[in-house]
Amino acid sequence: MKWRPDLPVVDVSLVPQVPVWARPRGVILHDADAAYLAGAALNSLDNLVCQDLPSAGAWRQRLALRNAAAAVNLTGRRESESALRDGHFLRGAGDDPGPSGHLLMAWRRLASRTTACDAEIVRPVAEQHFGLKWDDALTEITANAADMMMSSRPAPVLAAEIAAAVYRARPDAELLGFWLADALLAQKFRWAIPMPLLMGQVPSAVFKSGENRKRIRPGGEGWGKAVFLAYTTAAAEACDLGIELAQRAAKLTTVAPKLRAKGSGDVIKLLLSDDAVPGSWSSPKLSARGARRLFDRLGELDAVRELSGRPTFRLYGL
Repeated sequence: MKWRPDLPVVDVSLVPQVPVWARPRGVILHDADAAYLAGAALNSLDNLVCQDLPSAGAWRQRLALRNAAAAVNLTGRRESESALRDGHFLRGAGDDPGPSGHLLMAWRRLASRTTACDAEIVRPVAEQHFGLKWDDALTEITANAADMMMSSRPAPVLAAEIAAAVYRARPDAELLGFWLADALLAQKFRWAIPMPLLMGQVPSAVFKSGENRKRIRPGGEGWGKAVFLAYTTAAAEACDLGIELAQRAAKLTTVAPKLRAKGSGDVIKLLLSDDAVPGSWSSPKLSARGARRLFDRLGELDAVRELSGRPTFRLYGL
């Protein structure tokens, strides 16, 4: 295979990261301090998102997996990220993904397309993936999102407010509130595609309060500060992951000229755009057997990782 000019090389020296001083250390007592840290961390993330890295698709989908796993655990189920990935990529066409699989699909959907907060976009997600019955309360919340977008208030403040509004109106729609928070944040930052962030921090200490370490519910006491700190940590972790994947993408695009298999360019693009690619993937240009040989070759070149840990039904990614 000749070098494909449409497969860009990543300059990892240009990838921003959240500075050490903007990462929470110790107890943050005041809302203003938490808001300051959130602004600094999200600014770094915004700079990274706006670079539109070749690995941006894989980056967002890896974050989607992380956030979906947190959502699944909050519902009382215990599927790990690995189990969710297996269920998504290895299920048969037309198979029901199950409750946990639907939650992964919700966050993958958030991370794969331009997402507005209007009812036309949100209702199918709420009904199909969150299993919610749509009503006038959710219609009103999504309608108010347009007015919130016109506000001059900071993005994380609006994200906290829309999640709280959902929970007040429909406590059973709490997960949808976290989903909408990231969608509104992305709109406020003018990101073409949202970054899954907030849900992944729900298991962390920032959402715990009191001697019993009870979880802070949307709109409850301490909710605003918790959301600020959650976005601070989420942005820092997202930048760290973005840097890691950008470095792996740089290695992948560097070894591309060494690949001779027809269709290898398509495989590289898939690896850059999604969390994982099944080892049995095939196309008119590349048979499943050829794909397995290609992934073996990429593994030898240290350009991809095998993500399942199994000898068969393998999954590969950056």
